[in-house]
Amino acid sequence: MCGRYTLATPNPADVRARFPIDESIELRRRYNVAPGDEILAVTTDREGRPRGELLRWGLVPSWAKKPDTGLKMINARMETVAERPAFRGPYERLRCLIIADGFYEWQKKPSGPKQPFHITRSDDALFAFAGLWSVWHGEDGRTLRTCTILTTAANSAVAPLHDRMPVILDPEAESRWLDASTPVERLPSLLSSLTAEETALHPVGRAVNDARYDGPECLAAPEPDGQEALF
Repeated sequence: MCGRYTLATPNPADVRARFPIDESIELRRRYNVAPGDEILAVTTDREGRPRGELLRWGLVPSWAKKPDTGLKMINARMETVAERPAFRGPYERLRCLIIADGFYEWQKKPSGPKQPFHITRSDDALFAFAGLWSVWHGEDGRTLRTCTILTTAANSAVAPLHDRMPVILDPEAESRWLDASTPVERLPSLLSSLTAEETALHPVGRAVNDARYDGPECLAAPEPDGQEALF
């Protein structure tokens, strides 16, 4: 699964150079993006043109009676996404890119707390998770634009930590993933994600364990056992 990630790239110009993010969208460094947060994504407008926008992480289907289902739908398994009622429609026509530069996973230890890792591309490049998005309209006139991240089987680098990982799109596949005219039967071939050779793992301290904390200490190296402040 993917329950926490980063977009900590220091220069917003790098993000705008890599993705079509308008100047009207404020960019700030994110060290601990958590479910329920507003996150940076690329969707398409009615004419199919890519556009940057902020979506809430946790998909609320357009037909849901209440929006409180979102936190249960932060991830969608690529193997079943075309069959699940909540995801089938967005998979066919409302696909998006979710911009990131790393994600977190936790390794179980024989004793004591789990060890968090920050996982990136081995070249440290920005990337896009494969995402789906939806628009929900409440009876009170409220509108929510929400999204979910697709997951796949973990590669051999991530597998010792967890059996799933987010789908990180090849840059050459991003435009086809966004394009609503891409035939549904071709979509699985775009979801190959990173190989183990393209993946880098970095142990980090326990600051990231607190989903409310979004500071640079989330990426700090772990302290020796017994010397780390509790978070």
